Amino acid sequence: MWNEYNNPRHIRTLDGVVKLQLKIRQCLNKSCMRYKKAYRPELEGSLALPQNEFGLDVIAYIGALRYQEHRSVPQIHAHLELKGICISQRTVTHLIDRYDELLSLWLKDHKRLKAIVANQGRVILAIDGMQPEIEHEVLWVIRDCISGEILLDKTLLSSRNEDLAALLLEVTNILDVPIDGVVSDGQQSIRKAVLF
Repeated sequence: MWNEYNNPRHIRTLDGVVKLQLKIRQCLNKSCMRYKKAYRPELEGSLALPQNEFGLDVIAYIGALRYQEHRSVPQIHAHLELKGICISQRTVTHLIDRYDELLSLWLKDHKRLKAIVANQGRVILAIDGMQPEIEHEVLWVIRDCISGEILLDKTLLSSRNEDLAALLLEVTNILDVPIDGVVSDGQQSIRKAVLF
């Protein structure tokens, strides 16, 4: 696929603002069913949701503050301001909603996901874990690289390969198409989970 154009994007993370220069690719083969459809880099989906200014690490951190430490929106806002993250209270509320949506996504609409992946005939999974701080739960997100759809997200207390293998098995049970590959950061527990 050819690099059709570049798309700059800024994402606010717990470590500061990250500037991305995304290379958007398109298939130029007219007989391909994905002809002229944009392919965005896989890394983008592991950093932030589409059209979202804040990274997944910030969303996971806000979710941990809200549901594990039972903090209110003003308390979360003050905590983030102390960490040097410029954010409004309204955005904190918005990101709590995004966190809730991510956690509930895997429970909903399996028919829609099955239809999308059935049309593709295969999936390539991207798996990534977001841990806002040490000793907090890890938010694991499994996404299909071809469609860009998030297939499953769940918080786990550990990153043991048995727990991750159970997540991959959940995705396998939901979908009726082969998994052609798995993209990850190469973490040892992920590699072992894929082998299960």
